[in-house]
Amino acid sequence: MRVGVIGGGQLAWMMAGAAEKLGMVLVVQTPHANDPAVSIAADTILAPINDSAATAILATRCDVITFENEFINLEALMPLAQQGVCFRPGLSVLAPLLDKYHQRCYLRDLGLPVPRFVAFDEVMRKEEQNTQSKIEELGFPVVVKARRHGYDGQGTFIVKDKDALEVIMKRLGQSALLLEEFIPFERELAVIAARSVTGKVVVYPVVETQQEEQVCRRVLVPAEISLTLAVEIEAIARTLLDSLEAVGVFGIELFLTPSGKILVNEVSPRTHNSGHFTLDACCTSQFEQHLRAVSGLPLGNSSLGCGGAVMVNLLGYEYGQNDYFAKRQQLSQLPQSYVHWYGKTESRPGRKLGHVTVLLDTPSRSEAQACAHNLESIWYR
Repeated sequence: MRVGVIGGGQLAWMMAGAAEKLGMVLVVQTPHANDPAVSIAADTILAPINDSAATAILATRCDVITFENEFINLEALMPLAQQGVCFRPGLSVLAPLLDKYHQRCYLRDLGLPVPRFVAFDEVMRKEEQNTQSKIEELGFPVVVKARRHGYDGQGTFIVKDKDALEVIMKRLGQSALLLEEFIPFERELAVIAARSVTGKVVVYPVVETQQEEQVCRRVLVPAEISLTLAVEIEAIARTLLDSLEAVGVFGIELFLTPSGKILVNEVSPRTHNSGHFTLDACCTSQFEQHLRAVSGLPLGNSSLGCGGAVMVNLLGYEYGQNDYFAKRQQLSQLPQSYVHWYGKTESRPGRKLGHVTVLLDTPSRSEAQACAHNLESIWYR
């Protein structure tokens, strides 16, 4: 089977091993010849992600098309779907999720727990009294999000007062934004789930994610939470994927509040950074699972093959050209460590250049935390 992938970053690049294992061929649409997935694709169409004419060409070279990111033009793809092009997840699945406000509304209407939120658009701006009352309901600090194309903290701001809010509004210069209450969470959690064409859902272990400057730094596997919370999160994942009638892998980010309440933060209709540990720690990686789902194959076993694991993102911390070979070698020499380098040629602060996963014998959070700090002391020194 030939699988088309819209997007050629590291998420598409990490599908390569699974595609080879399953006897599949990857065809990638991506804008730059040096994007990571170009090196592993059997065929590449060099074009912007939202270029529907290029996607029409992609459709002639593959059996099914899936997505590596959400930077697509949904309306422009609709005619292709109407002509019989197979998108998985389907465009109707993506429709309520790509805009963060629409996603919030969908989750709320489904009865899933979410932070309080409000849309901030041109109409609301002009109705000053209504605007003020809505913001007062949320209280400060308040979280401001661009409704489209935000990732790794881009387009997301935590503002402390009305004056800071005005500054951010002018800076973003957008007519439509999402405002939501700030959650003083105890921990951030995430879960990867997949749904097949037959409606079977499999859920991976819940993990703890740790962010710095709104970029994921490390993932601790599994999350140290009660069985009750784990069951609740799995139920959230199943409810969401079944409601959408989704096909493919989804990443779901959550907040755990000090009172023990779970809130859904964001949903990504694709493989996700919080699931990279599955490449080395699980029977079936999220990337193989995604290819299995979109191609109509039975889903694989999502259980851990070890006691625990820790995944650390190898983020850029300087501007320049560097493959950091010596540091990668040092990381790879640690017991049960697996280094994945994305082949990017340019480093800049916060850019995801690769990741390292270390398998652990126990699910100890303190052991995973210590291991993560050791990895980072090697990478960032």
